[in-house]
This record gives sequence, structure tokens and C-alpha cells, in this order.
Amino acid sequence: MNNRNIDFSMVLALTVHDMKNSLGMLLNSLDELRIRNATNQTDTNSFNTLQYEAERIHNDLVQLLGIYRLGENNLSAHIEEQYVPDFLSEHLARHLPLLEGLGIECSIDAEPLNGFFDANLLTGALNNIINNAIRYTTSQIKLSARESEGYLVIRVEDDGKGYPKSMQHTGTQSFKSLDFNTGNTSLGLFFVSAVADLHSEGDRNGCIRLHNGGELGGGVFEIWLP
Repeated sequence: MNNRNIDFSMVLALTVHDMKNSLGMLLNSLDELRIRNATNQTDTNSFNTLQYEAERIHNDLVQLLGIYRLGENNLSAHIEEQYVPDFLSEHLARHLPLLEGLGIECSIDAEPLNGFFDANLLTGALNNIINNAIRYTTSQIKLSARESEGYLVIRVEDDGKGYPKSMQHTGTQSFKSLDFNTGNTSLGLFFVSAVADLHSEGDRNGCIRLHNGGELGGGVFEIWLP
């Protein structure tokens, strides 16, 4: 008789991984199709919807895999030196077709400094933050980076209505604080918080800060990395 002691959580993780890769290929194809149909406004609006929703699902799958690995104590940060302005520019480039299609202005204001972080983890975190900013902004998004109090601070701002009081947060979010009885579990917020916390130096760990205001007057999401 076959052994049917199946680890269902592992099956789900492998399935999510395959779905994530497929969606990545779909997003690349959408970029190519958008370029071919750039003159058709109706097609552009359709591409905006398709690309935003596909990107959102792709981000959800990335964070699900990250949270699974975190629960298995199998998620760690591989720290490497990165030139921050180049990292942000390269990261933003993948979002430009959608931003341009939606008519959203995006700018980068980064000090010429090097940071020490896991580029893959931070890419997943920033994708989550930017996707959220795209959803709630009115017309502008700004990425910035600076050094403050011995931390690298990467900030994403928008000119929307800002975060509600219940979401304004400083520090590290606990999994126990998530509310699965509401439509908004804040899993994305937990994932970004966990990514920041994986970055440490001595007795200092990374964290997130959410508040309103900034230069654009809307929501401000900050990742602080030691």
C-alpha cells in the first residue's frame, strides 16, 4: 500500500511557487502586448486592469511563500551591499508600464549611499508597498532613501487619503495581531514587517513605520534597516 502521509502545507507551498512563476511570465507577456497596442486607448485600459490585478496576485503569492518559510523557520536574509539609487531605479522600472498606463507620476529621491540588505526580500516587500500605493494614490508616488539614526530608511509616499488610524504603525507587527474575521487581514503588512525584522545588526533590527503627511500629503510607508 502506498504511503499517503502527505504534507499538505508543502503541497500548497509548491503549488503557490509554480503559480507565482506562471504569473511572472504572464506579466512579462502583458508588458510586450502593451507596447504593441500602445495606440489603442481601450486596450490600454484593459491592460491596466489586467496588469494591476496580476501584479497584486503575484505579490500575494510571494508573501504567502515568505510567510510559509517564516513559519518553517526557513526564511533568512542574505545581506549584500547594494547601491541604493540603482536598486530603486531598477525596481521602479518593472512598474513603469502600469504607472504610465494609469497616468501616475513616480519619482525617486535617493541619497547616494550604499545599503546592506537582502535584495530579493526587499524587492518582494517594495512590490507590496508600491502595489498598495498604486491602489490608493490620486496621481503621484514617490520613492526616497536616506540615512537616519544609523538606519537606511526607504520611503514610499503617495498623494491619496492616507492610512486610517488603525493601520498607522511603528515597529514590528505580530502574527497574533492579524484579524482573520475581517476582509483586511493585513498579511501584506505583516510580511513587510517580517522582512524588515530579518535585517539586524548587533541588537538592532529593522522595522516599519506607517504615517500620513510627507511631501505628497498622503500615506507614508517607511522601512528602517540597520
